[in-house]
Amino acid sequence: MADTPTALADVIVPERFNPYFRELTTQVNAFFRSGIVTSVPDLTFGNQGGTEINMPFWKALSERAQLLDDTQDLEIRKVQTGQDKAVQHARALVYGGTDLSAALAGDDAMAAIASGIAENWSGEFNYQLIATLKGAMGALLAESPDVNALDISGLSGAAAIIDGTSFIDAAQMLGDKKDQISGVLMHSAVEALLAKNNLIDTIRDSDGQIVMKTFMQKELIVDDANAGTNGVYDTYLFGPGAIGFADGNPKVPSEVGRNPLINGGQDYLVTRRHYVLHPRGIKWDPGSGVPASVTPSDAELAAAGNWSRVYEQKNVRIVMLRHKIA
Repeated sequence: MADTPTALADVIVPERFNPYFRELTTQVNAFFRSGIVTSVPDLTFGNQGGTEINMPFWKALSERAQLLDDTQDLEIRKVQTGQDKAVQHARALVYGGTDLSAALAGDDAMAAIASGIAENWSGEFNYQLIATLKGAMGALLAESPDVNALDISGLSGAAAIIDGTSFIDAAQMLGDKKDQISGVLMHSAVEALLAKNNLIDTIRDSDGQIVMKTFMQKELIVDDANAGTNGVYDTYLFGPGAIGFADGNPKVPSEVGRNPLINGGQDYLVTRRHYVLHPRGIKWDPGSGVPASVTPSDAELAAAGNWSRVYEQKNVRIVMLRHKIA
């Protein structure tokens, strides 16, 4: 009698698998490891309908001190509040195959599958984050005057190309808060140019393994999802916690099953996530008809018209530098 093949349902225990692949996703993601993306405490997902999540905040206190005078009353000043707004994402990854369970039926198959799914979700987060940055920072570039966004791509010759000087100019958009910048995101072609100019430093451990790369003493994240357009690239500067993250609770985070009618029998695995990945201080502010589906697409996230700034300019811990590399 032939052996019965091991099915996904035999190796995946949802109660163990769900927290495992969630935790692994943040462990392998460079934005989380660097502290650019941090969890937003007490962010409540709306189970009352809708996908927009309000994030009220106290505005910074900026009044000057009043002079004490025994002939003048002191004036009571108000503490102002503001309203940031994030959008909830709801997406799924689905895999299936007749050979998947057999190939992974060795040592700790669940861990092997969770590791692969975590890498996949990490990449998905990056795609969405880059689309979000394009839209949110595009909104700041469109302000008059523009804030937290420096576009040198239209200048002539070498003045349009990223270098240490243009990085300093971009950081200066945060004024006296520029020292909070801790990380930089760029395309690999941008990194290659800067490496040729000896502006990229590599930090290695005692075994010679790369621990971190830096540009202008800031941790460097290289991702080709941050692609250029017609030779123009966007490089992003971040402060810690610039992006807020929170995980929601889909009704069924993961499930496995088998369809006996497809290809003589096929296993499948579905993982679902509800989450917020939000640039702090830049409100999701779309017009009518957006999103077209229940939650926004990458194209809708990348549209500058769907975002507006609510924090004071220096409190938005992101700067975009738009430039060329040749």
